[in-house]
Amino acid sequence: MRFALLLLVLLVGCRVTAPDTLAPAEATAAEATAAEAEIRAVLDAQVAAWNAGSVRGFMEGYAQTDSLRFASRGTVRTGWDETLAGYERGYPDADAMGTLAFSDLDVRLLSRDWALVFGRWRLDRAADTPSGLFTLTIQRRPEGWRVLYDHTSSAE
Repeated sequence: MRFALLLLVLLVGCRVTAPDTLAPAEATAAEATAAEAEIRAVLDAQVAAWNAGSVRGFMEGYAQTDSLRFASRGTVRTGWDETLAGYERGYPDADAMGTLAFSDLDVRLLSRDWALVFGRWRLDRAADTPSGLFTLTIQRRPEGWRVLYDHTSSAE
């Protein structure tokens, strides 16, 4: 009992924060503004690559790691290679890819190195116009901000 009480006192009395898990308030306004602009630039580059017919270019916005998780249509893909393969199977050519647009982006800086992005996606194609929502967890990495977790849903 004494050990449990001592542990509780220690946990309540101490606050341990790792450098990459600082609260958003601890990032300066300038840092937050710069991070949001950098994240939006990554998303804009993804849209531009997609609309140029480059699935690989689109994938540059994702972290090239086995830790990447992509969830959509009841399936979870793990790793950059598996996610790329899924995109290439699902979108084999420019007609299947259509024209991508992101809208209603809400970028929330969680710390200096992590952000959460919510938004809508839409594909304009000759035969249909699928759309849906996405939530991204984005990490600042040595190569810049990259998507580490992607949960995408379809309105269909």
